[in-house]
Amino acid sequence: MNLKTGIAIGLGAGGAVALTPFALGVVGFTAAGIAAKSIAAGMMASAATAGGGGVAAGSTVALLQSAGAAGLAGSTTAIVAGVGGAVGYVTSLASRFF
Repeated sequence: MNLKTGIAIGLGAGGAVALTPFALGVVGFTAAGIAAKSIAAGMMASAATAGGGGVAAGSTVALLQSAGAAGLAGSTTAIVAGVGGAVGYVTSLASRFF
């Protein structure tokens, strides 16, 4: 692996971990709960309708709200970093063709 690839992997992993809480907040999953009239509110309404009036524990909406309220767990941080690093690696490979 060359230096540029290593830098791309590091930036991808670090950037993903740093930006995930921000992105959750932007779509409406906040520490204070789901923001009114947000994408998250729409997701919650859809999940509640599908679930007969409640949002199922372990559902995507429930997990995202948990991450928005309490932050990412260590295992989730590792997964996010891994995905970000993979995106950085693929980006470095693709940049060789341009």
